[in-house]
Amino acid sequence: MASLDEAGEGDASFLGNEKYHPQFEKTRASAVIVGRGETGGPETCALISVENPTLAFSEVVRHFAAGIQRFETGIHETAFVHPSAEVDPASVCIQAGASIMAGAKIGSGTVIAAGVYVGEQCVIGADCRLMANSVVRERCVLGDRVTLQPGVVIGSDGFGYQLVEGRHQKIEQVGTVEIGDDVEIGANSTIDRARFGKTKIGEGTKIDNLVQIGHNVTIGKHCVIVALTGVSGSTQIGNYVTLAGQVGTVGHIRIGDGATLTGRAAATTDIPAGEVYSGRPARPFKEDMKMRAQIRRLPKLIERVKALEAAAGLHPENE
Repeated sequence: MASLDEAGEGDASFLGNEKYHPQFEKTRASAVIVGRGETGGPETCALISVENPTLAFSEVVRHFAAGIQRFETGIHETAFVHPSAEVDPASVCIQAGASIMAGAKIGSGTVIAAGVYVGEQCVIGADCRLMANSVVRERCVLGDRVTLQPGVVIGSDGFGYQLVEGRHQKIEQVGTVEIGDDVEIGANSTIDRARFGKTKIGEGTKIDNLVQIGHNVTIGKHCVIVALTGVSGSTQIGNYVTLAGQVGTVGHIRIGDGATLTGRAAATTDIPAGEVYSGRPARPFKEDMKMRAQIRRLPKLIERVKALEAAAGLHPENE
């Protein structure tokens, strides 16, 4: 498998975006997955016609990668597994230096990579992938087929302090985190435990690298949250919401189902369902674009005002 411009004889590739059509016309790949009706490409290249080339190619990659990324079941001799933890060595893979603490439960088919820490009374579902040096702190719950990329921290303390007599006093964070089935969380992202109750991530939600989710946040099903986004405490996010790169939210707001916040948007109030918002503070997309266009026209408007003042004999800068 290879990209169109890097593929050689014996490689397979795909055309999932028309902007790569020039690369497709010159590719040296032996086979390319294309959309229905595509007839171009080199004569030496076999075309495989499908409805969705990107999805089809992902299936091909997954098929061949399954033969490469095999994990042998069993517990490495340098791993620590507390006697009270529920772990079946015949159905899980626990690699070197991992720690499974008292009362934890690990589902069948799950891989616990090197250096992973699973805290007391955690529940990890079936077929999960906890990659190197990820952390799941005490009493947190992961559903089935959850993936944590390296360095993820689940259940770190929420950022809670009270200023008392000039000093910041810590407010204890005694809640947990609950993550639904088929959630994927990118490298070095952090999800804080609730002050009370649960911080929740709904099934199928995909979270990119370097994302911060605050305490008592609720995120619905099948959301997409892109890198460097920060969601402040007690924010409620609906289903199928998209937060693009570097989005930020204040705490205690609601973002409705199907809403989208574009890159670097700052949500300071509730966002209606199904709407696209952008800017800082976030506004409806069309309104924000109009305001930006008006700002770009300001230099010319200022020059026009100065010319009109000069023509009228006015010199406000001297007044």
